[in-house]
Amino acid sequence: MEGFDNIIYTEVPAPEPDCTGVPVLLTDETMAERYQKVLDRMAGDHIDTLVIYGDLEHGSNFEYLTGFLPRFEEALLVVHRDGRNFMVMGNENLNKVPFARLKAVPVHAPYFSLPNQPMACEKTMLELLKDAGIRENTRIGIVGWKNFTSRHEDNSQLFDVPSYVVDGIRTLAGASGQVFNATWVFIGEKGVRCRNNVNEMEHYEFGASLASDCMLKAMDHLDVGVRELETGEILNAYGQKNSVVTIAAAGKRFVKANLYPTDHRVQPGEPVSLTVGYKGGLSSRAGYAVKDASQLPQKVQDYVDVVVKPYYHAYVTWLEQVRCGMKGGELYRLMDQVLPKAVYHWSLCPGHLTADEEWMSSPVYEGSEEVLESGMLFQIDLIPSVSGYGGTSAESTVALADPALRDEIRRQAPALWQRITARRQYLESRLHIRLHPDILPMCSTVAYLRPLLLNKGMAMAKKTD
Repeated sequence: MEGFDNIIYTEVPAPEPDCTGVPVLLTDETMAERYQKVLDRMAGDHIDTLVIYGDLEHGSNFEYLTGFLPRFEEALLVVHRDGRNFMVMGNENLNKVPFARLKAVPVHAPYFSLPNQPMACEKTMLELLKDAGIRENTRIGIVGWKNFTSRHEDNSQLFDVPSYVVDGIRTLAGASGQVFNATWVFIGEKGVRCRNNVNEMEHYEFGASLASDCMLKAMDHLDVGVRELETGEILNAYGQKNSVVTIAAAGKRFVKANLYPTDHRVQPGEPVSLTVGYKGGLSSRAGYAVKDASQLPQKVQDYVDVVVKPYYHAYVTWLEQVRCGMKGGELYRLMDQVLPKAVYHWSLCPGHLTADEEWMSSPVYEGSEEVLESGMLFQIDLIPSVSGYGGTSAESTVALADPALRDEIRRQAPALWQRITARRQYLESRLHIRLHPDILPMCSTVAYLRPLLLNKGMAMAKKTD
């Protein structure tokens, strides 16, 4: 197709799975560094107290300092700039406080427990918040999980935390205090979680590469007659917590509002969507259950030319031109130039940050002045939507690293560096993509895309010069 003649569908050997199978824990030094980064940000922004909310689905800012999610309960981590910390916990997470990666005084709040568990507490929620050091005449930042960026609201007064918590904090702060959404301390521009050190890179690379290996195995297993349940089982591994709902779907999606793999068996010519995510990264692939284009439904036999080649061209451009120091708005404009939004109808953004959660935040949006910095972990999340055609996707995880960080990885994590080097060599020698030096593949299947999923020897690539 004109404009994408540098992209071909050709014979390509698959990359090698390379997850180590051994999780890398965060060191005490890393956890201390995280805490200091938060304290420094509080001092710089004159915040006296941060009240950090967490639950199973919205607990990554809480986990960033404590090392764990509060599972099925709610919780608060209260961090004071003077070094005092409190953990306000429900019945079944109170015993985790001694194991937390941050020393804190426990405050038992049965109100955070499951429905109809004992709430025999002689104190009100207001009194418990007071026990955690919430005071009047102070600047108190509430941290949920969302950094609101509306152009029509006062974002500082939008809270994604239960009202009985917010109301209690406001009452204790009084007319002389200030209460505001401070999720931006953690995510968003200059958020403390947006950049990672070498230990964090190792920690997150485990999940990114695990998702990638599971995806490769699932694609190899995929065939006519294979049940969605079988594929879903392959995608989920090692008992690790998924960062998103696992997708193993063939044919029509969302029948009776169902989101999960079913007993449906793959039929010839059906569109297929596969996604799995773990802490540190997600892998997603979409295509058709055919071996060649002649097996596609008549109206979409040009699927590779109309949908896949333009998408892959944009993906290659991303890998070859994104770099440290680039502004998010520049990346947004670049993607709109090579894959025009008006034609391909991608609606979110062409890349976002990832960490413990699949989508943490993104510096990439129209007009963004945010700088892409060394240490950021990115999902290449560009999703075209062309009417009448099935989707395509090769979403994977990469890191940005300037020369200094690359040198640190070589010295401090030589095994990780060896895997990164092998991945770069595959991309350059097999797919003929000239990665920018700042791009570090965090898994082996970056840019590996089989649009016709039953032909396991063919994939997209860039033409050799």
